[in-house]
Amino acid sequence: MVLPVTAGVEAAPNFLANLDEASAFFALQDADSADSRLRKLKAELREMISVLSWSPGSGRPARFMIGRSAQARIRAEAVLRLAERAGLPFLREYVVGQHIVLYAHSEAEVALLALKHQRQLAYFADQ
Repeated sequence: MVLPVTAGVEAAPNFLANLDEASAFFALQDADSADSRLRKLKAELREMISVLSWSPGSGRPARFMIGRSAQARIRAEAVLRLAERAGLPFLREYVVGQHIVLYAHSEAEVALLALKHQRQLAYFADQ
């Protein structure tokens, strides 16, 4: 039996900035539970990374791409620039608790591009 090659998983600077923003929001929303909520999110992200390293296509197709309004197209273009910078052909989303991770991948690489809460309308991408 041949085991599959594991894909390398890396976080883009934008993803790390989004994670910092989530941490700041946790503290603003409820300072008493912020640390435990962040630890839980990070544990869920580690589990996601483990899954993606064995199966990069595990997430769902990126839903934001189906928007037809001008505003939706502008938001999609900003996120597509993140994928272009990563140089990876496929965009997908992975649900992690109350958050959604946008990532780009090939068979051998995964780049975590952005993180948003499920109630946020759009991914925030640096320009």
